[in-house]
Amino acid sequence: MANRGLLLLTLLAVIAHSIDRSGKPACVLAGNSAAGNQQSAPAATMSGMNMAHMYMTSLRPLQPGDQQRVDAIVAAAKQAMAPYQDYRKAVADGYQPFFPNIPQPLYHFTKYKYGLEASWHFDPLKPTSLLYKKTADGYKLVGVMYTDRVDANEEELNERIPLSVARWHQHINFCKAPLGKRAEYFGPHAKFGLAGSISTKEACEAEGGVFFPHVLGWMVHVYPYESDPKKIWSTDDDDHGHDNMDHSAMPGMKMN
Repeated sequence: MANRGLLLLTLLAVIAHSIDRSGKPACVLAGNSAAGNQQSAPAATMSGMNMAHMYMTSLRPLQPGDQQRVDAIVAAAKQAMAPYQDYRKAVADGYQPFFPNIPQPLYHFTKYKYGLEASWHFDPLKPTSLLYKKTADGYKLVGVMYTDRVDANEEELNERIPLSVARWHQHINFCKAPLGKRAEYFGPHAKFGLAGSISTKEACEAEGGVFFPHVLGWMVHVYPYESDPKKIWSTDDDDHGHDNMDHSAMPGMKMN
C-alpha cells in the first residue's frame, strides 16, 4: 500500500500540473495494487489526459435485461442521494470531503466504510462517494461514484453495472518519484505521477522511481438527475457536462 504522504503529494502534483496547462485541476489518486488486470481496454480519448495512465472498459453489445438493470441502478442512486442534498448531512453521516480547499470541478465526499464493503459486494444504495459541485453558498449534489477492488475482472464489473452502458475506469502506470526529483511531478514536462511522461516499469526504475501498475481500483460515475442517458453515464464530455476526466479529482479507497 502506498502511504498517505504519497497520496497527498500525487494529488497536489497532478492538480498543479493541470493548472499549469489549462487552468483547471486534473484527475488523481495514488495507491498500490495487485498484479495488473488484463481485462480492461485503453481509453481512446479523455480530453487531453495522458492515456498511458488511464484504462477503461470497452462498451459491449446491449444484452436482454441490461436496460432494466441500469434503470434500477439509476433509481437506487437517486434514492441514495436523496438524504444528502445538504452536504452537511453527508458529512454528519460519514462522507468525508476530499481536499475541499483545492479548487475542483467535482468534489468527492467519500465514505470509506462503503468503499471497503464495495470491494466484495455491490449495493447501489451505498455509493463509495457522493459527487458535489461547488456553489456560492455550499455544494450542489450531482452524482455518485461506485467502486470495485483493483483485481476485479470485467465479468464482475458487468454483474454490477452492465458494460453495455457503463465504462468503468482505472488509473494506471504510476511512477513514484525518488527524493530529489519530486519537483518533476509538476509542470508541462512532468515525468512522474499520473500526469507524467513515464509509463513503464523500466523507465521508472531508470529514473530511480518506484513503479505501481495501478492506483486504486475500478471506478464509475453516475449522474442520475440527467435526462440524457449518455450524460447519466458520462465519461468524457469536453467540459460541457459533469465528468471530464482531465479535470476531475477521483478519490476512491483510503490508503493505509
